[in-house]
Amino acid sequence: MTDFAALLKALAQGGVEFIIGGGAAATVHGASRLTLDLDIVYERSRENIERLVSALAPYRPYLRGAPAGLPFRWEAATVLNGLNFILTTDVGPVDLFGEIVGGGGYDDLVDGTICIELYGIRCRCLAIERLIEVKRAAGRPKDLEAVAELEALLEEMEKG
Repeated sequence: MTDFAALLKALAQGGVEFIIGGGAAATVHGASRLTLDLDIVYERSRENIERLVSALAPYRPYLRGAPAGLPFRWEAATVLNGLNFILTTDVGPVDLFGEIVGGGGYDDLVDGTICIELYGIRCRCLAIERLIEVKRAAGRPKDLEAVAELEALLEEMEKG
């Protein structure tokens, strides 16, 4: 089970610039679909990456689905040389995206976010309109199913 509170607290206390996306963002907007991981888009400056690495290090990040013993070093150089990381941690899975399909990176997305409070932590989350756009662009069956629900939620919000 994912400890969303622990992950968000670590990121926030570490001063990491990030945006919640994916299923967690859909849930924020009222979607009923269960999500098992935390998807975030992180800002790609060296300083932010160093904060990200430090914030998650106590939870022993490792490549999700990779065989045990595969050489993987959770350090700033690894993240700087990569982009997207699908990880398992001691507190649950977290997907770190330098860029997302249909949305780009942190700087491209930040204007399409809202500020929310989860578990007493202030953070950025993709606004429902932007979330619909990126899920539609991803085009996977599960994303398109989520789009239908999110569009219905958006229509209800606009009515009320």
